[in-house]
Amino acid sequence: MWQQKSYKEDKGALYLIPTPIGNLEDMSFRAVRMLKEANIIAAEDTRNTKKLCNYFDIPTSIVSYHEHNKETSGRKLLEELEGGKTVALVSDAGMPTIADPGYELVVAAVEKKIAVIPLPGANAALTALIASGLPTHPFFFYGFLNRQKKEKKKELTFLKGIQGTILLYESPHRLKETLTIMYDILGNRNICLCRELTKIYEEFIRGTIEEVLEWAEKEEVRGEFCIVIEKGDQIKSEEEWWKGLGVVEHVQFYIEEKGFIAKEAIKKTAVDRGIQKREVYQQYHIND
Repeated sequence: MWQQKSYKEDKGALYLIPTPIGNLEDMSFRAVRMLKEANIIAAEDTRNTKKLCNYFDIPTSIVSYHEHNKETSGRKLLEELEGGKTVALVSDAGMPTIADPGYELVVAAVEKKIAVIPLPGANAALTALIASGLPTHPFFFYGFLNRQKKEKKKELTFLKGIQGTILLYESPHRLKETLTIMYDILGNRNICLCRELTKIYEEFIRGTIEEVLEWAEKEEVRGEFCIVIEKGDQIKSEEEWWKGLGVVEHVQFYIEEKGFIAKEAIKKTAVDRGIQKREVYQQYHIND
């Protein structure tokens, strides 16, 4: 056990600093001050962060920390933290570690008992949720769906059983495919597409999945999207989430998503479906 006293520690500190998701005026006074006071800024994209720092006259040195160098860069940052330095972690936009790099660095700092201090600020998913017109409680944030169509179907089948409003991120060139799969699996629920949040071209497209898909087919789809999805009217019980999967896909879900070995996955699939384990085994290995 470790009881972190954020402002009474004698070591370095890792500050998690949210940055604007579009409008630079959303940067808080405290965030600007902490970026100026930090010894190092660790940034997902140093070019974007330099623009932010130039705008607010922040002279702090910037180093790269992103998905592809997080191991080597993370070790160096941890050494700086252990040496008593203050590191400010930022992503390109929004809250660090939320669909952005930073989780591993937070875990490493906590393991070394180095204070991890979060600042409140911009987050695209919550910004979209509160303006969507859909229920704000409870909600389930999932982030980006898998790019592969087969995996995306599995994820949406799982999300079908969520007892709350669902929040997703999606890129413009995958939006139409995602909406089509959503319609097939989730049914014609109400949704809200939110694009260019806080920017001059901010837009909310509200309607049923069918209506919004029709819009996407006709219009030029541009900008990153937050998708807010209404809870289904007649969502089946949690144990029936697998109804849209075949037997083989059901087994593979437990192996790939839950880390089960094949034997465990086959047994669990048989229990879910109320059929003999032998029947699942035969179908799985015939198609294996």
